[in-house]
Amino acid sequence: MKRYSAFAVAREALRCHTGWERAWRAPEPKRHYDVIIVGAGGHGLATAYYLGKNFGITNVAVLEKGWLGGGNTGRNTTIIRSNYLQDPSAAIYEKARSLYEDMSQDLNYNVMFSPRGVIMLAQTEHEVRGYKRTAHANALQGVSTEWIEPARVKELVPIINLEGPRYPVLGGLWQERGGTARHDAVAWGYARACSAMGMDIIQQCEVTGVRTEGGRVIGVDTSKGAIDCDKLGMVVAGNCSHLSQMAGFRLPVESVALQALVSEPIKPCMDVVVMANTVHGYMSQSDKGEMVIGGGTDGYNNYTQRGSFHHIEETVRALNETFPMVSRLKMLRQWGGIVDVTGDRSPIISKTPVQNCFVNAGWGTGGFKAIPGSGWAMAELMATGHSPLAEEFSMMRFKEGKFIDESVAAGVAH
Repeated sequence: MKRYSAFAVAREALRCHTGWERAWRAPEPKRHYDVIIVGAGGHGLATAYYLGKNFGITNVAVLEKGWLGGGNTGRNTTIIRSNYLQDPSAAIYEKARSLYEDMSQDLNYNVMFSPRGVIMLAQTEHEVRGYKRTAHANALQGVSTEWIEPARVKELVPIINLEGPRYPVLGGLWQERGGTARHDAVAWGYARACSAMGMDIIQQCEVTGVRTEGGRVIGVDTSKGAIDCDKLGMVVAGNCSHLSQMAGFRLPVESVALQALVSEPIKPCMDVVVMANTVHGYMSQSDKGEMVIGGGTDGYNNYTQRGSFHHIEETVRALNETFPMVSRLKMLRQWGGIVDVTGDRSPIISKTPVQNCFVNAGWGTGGFKAIPGSGWAMAELMATGHSPLAEEFSMMRFKEGKFIDESVAAGVAH
């Protein structure tokens, strides 16, 4: 793999950019791999990358039924933060946030990480108490956050209206080192690095069955034929329940659509990320000038990847009170993604009832921010059988009643 650099760009400019090579290979699948990862989104590719980087396991195939990064990785609103209340959540999200800071250098690929800061608005007295509690917890966890008053919120976000008729802004939880990254670049950077290690990324390869023998996984059936493996990692977000049923067990998850939209591009007016959990709306401005807007999940189980009018109305109506200027903008496009939600709104990184079969699922609406931390923990679990970051996220916690209840702690699991 040729390294990207300013010198490489200058050299290729002189020869009309004829010397660039493919970012990753497009091989045919082999008969056997040490590890198969199902799902070539951010979490699956990160798992493969850290298997190779941290443990030297490179006989790995990453199977994707569509195109690389075409699922939730390419459909989210790119928010990165780690200001969670529960200790296991704060640990894995802070690990992810810290890895994002050096990811461009690590992968030799610009993922456009922008630590612009994230504000979670408190618009009720209940939220004020909750966010102050989280700020104290974060201080004990080593996560840098702080409670800020309305005047400081206005200083950071001049376009905000503090005196909303229904939901005035009473302050906010501010994480200065939170921010955003380019979702496609994260997937492409991991894919390029995995391919350089000799791993096979196989697109348009749908898994149609999981083969087991004596309670142990031995391979998968795919649209490109049968492939054997010693270990299997399931990292397929909203479709995780289908894949687990193929292996003979059930996951405690629900699949629902999460919708988002962007406005027409405008001049820079907002250089931080603002989340308003009371009204289920959050907004940031992209490098192209679009206002990136997201809301809550659908109220019913579904597998759609389209938007709907009622969510536009509900989300934008709420944001109009807090940001009156958005009422004058036109919507450019809208989309949806399939998210997998657990009962306690925390993920599953776990061994399964099938030996040598592992699952990474249940990230709900907050998966993008966790990609590097999730991949680090999943790779460690698959390589060694244990990961301190993943220990509390076992699927057995639902049987044992050891919940990590972020639905109450975080309001929403963004």
